[in-house]
Amino acid sequence: MAASDVSSLVHDELLAVAPGNDHDVPVPARPVLGDTGAGKTEFINLASGSNLTVGRGLESCTSKVRVAPRFWLDGRLVTLIDTPGFNDTNKSDADILKEIAAFLAASYKHGMRLAGIIYMHRISDNRMGGVARRHFKMFRELCGESTLKNVAIVTSMWGQDDLQTEEAREELMRHYRTTECAHAILHSLFGNRPRALQIQRELVDEHKDISQTAAGEELNRETAAKIKRQAEELAELRQQMEDAIRAKDEQWKAELRQRYLSELQDQSKKLVSDYARQQEVMEAKIAGQAEKEKLNAEAAEREYQDRMKELEARFRTAAEAEKQEMDAKFTTLQKEALERQIRNSSSVPDLGFFGNLAEMVNLVAAIQRVQQSRLYDLYE
Repeated sequence: MAASDVSSLVHDELLAVAPGNDHDVPVPARPVLGDTGAGKTEFINLASGSNLTVGRGLESCTSKVRVAPRFWLDGRLVTLIDTPGFNDTNKSDADILKEIAAFLAASYKHGMRLAGIIYMHRISDNRMGGVARRHFKMFRELCGESTLKNVAIVTSMWGQDDLQTEEAREELMRHYRTTECAHAILHSLFGNRPRALQIQRELVDEHKDISQTAAGEELNRETAAKIKRQAEELAELRQQMEDAIRAKDEQWKAELRQRYLSELQDQSKKLVSDYARQQEVMEAKIAGQAEKEKLNAEAAEREYQDRMKELEARFRTAAEAEKQEMDAKFTTLQKEALERQIRNSSSVPDLGFFGNLAEMVNLVAAIQRVQQSRLYDLYE
């Protein structure tokens, strides 16, 4: 709760002038404190007839200081203050102490004195355990020795166990969860002289920080003791582990080994699974690429074969035409040579067999040159 919110709450709810009083005298207030689930809000509702939200079980509904509507009791105007409980499920004890201390300091600054304090404890608890004792010690430091005479320690939750068990646990004021019982408890505080609490004097008069107050130091002492206990427990646990290692605790080692092997197996399975998945992806890519290359190769082969067939067909056609043409030319040349030989036989000396043979060779060579030239043009 912010300081401005606390001051506003104190001013609006507590600094009221009692009817018939000519002086600006605040109505005395009585805070109700205790652990979460002790019945603080229920007690206030029964006593004042108000309808503050009540928690269920040990789940707290009171997260901030609340002032119940004022009410008259035997000619006295009574104001009860509901406070967050210690051992809360959502807030630390340090936060609860700060919340309550801020409200008490603000009310003290405005001239408010407390005409009594009610501290509630569940009688249904089998005994006051370590947490309850710690909270009560902090409560005592919050009040101070001089103010304890204004404190009413009330046991609540009567009727949840058998009477004999409850009476064996109780030596203080009883609250039977009735309006009459709540009023009787308030009656016991009517004769008290309002006094400032120790934490109010420390915070306001002595200007101490919350951690420097007696209640804050008690909380810090318990917190430090808790940390020390936890450290000792941790050291003991570490020692036990070292002893187990030195003693070669086979069961412990087997469990560790089995756990380690299980983790390795899980990791191995995961690696195998990941590898298989990656392998499938890679194989699919390779298969796709191979299929693509195969199709390209087949297409290239078909194109090559088609080209070769086309060239062979063109070659055969050209060769056949060339052969026919060469045959025709050869026949023509033979015929022309024979005619020329006949014409010149009378004027040209007879060359004999070898002379005629040489002329025939020259004729064949000329024909071959022409044929090769045509083949070269065909391939080009």
